[in-house]
Amino acid sequence: MGKIVSQDELVKVAGREKSSGRRVVFTNGCFDLLHPGHVRCLAEARALGDVLVVAINSDASVRGNKGSERPLVPQQDRAEVVAALSSVDYVTIFDEPTPRELISQVLPNVLVKGADWAREQVAGRQEVEAAGGRVVSIPLAPGYSTTNLVEKIRRGNGAVAPAPREFDNKS
Repeated sequence: MGKIVSQDELVKVAGREKSSGRRVVFTNGCFDLLHPGHVRCLAEARALGDVLVVAINSDASVRGNKGSERPLVPQQDRAEVVAALSSVDYVTIFDEPTPRELISQVLPNVLVKGADWAREQVAGRQEVEAAGGRVVSIPLAPGYSTTNLVEKIRRGNGAVAPAPREFDNKS
């Protein structure tokens, strides 16, 4: 089995992982244009447990949530890119506006969303907390937003991301 799995496979594998004492972390999103903000958030989410599951909105779900001009990248391609990250263990695609039903089946130990979501708006929060899990809000990396990135590209404003960080090449 690869990293990209069906929802049924995900429910089974998450159950096996939890039965063996591993902490399952669940997060979701569109991941339309993967940027450093996504990568950092997923790495932080992975640090909260042993297995990171990422549910990606299907193309139809993205259109319903973001409008007819999105997504820019098809769902299988988005899933492949997210699955290529070392912090991610499993990826699945969901068609609904939110992954509440999938979350209620997986019942992760930790449910993660970006800090741009109010706690009351986090889909699956009640189900996870009722099962003894917790919800964690991860601060967003400043300056990164797919929506803003798309707007900058459309306007032709040149640079589309914050200035690069300095790296220390000393060994």
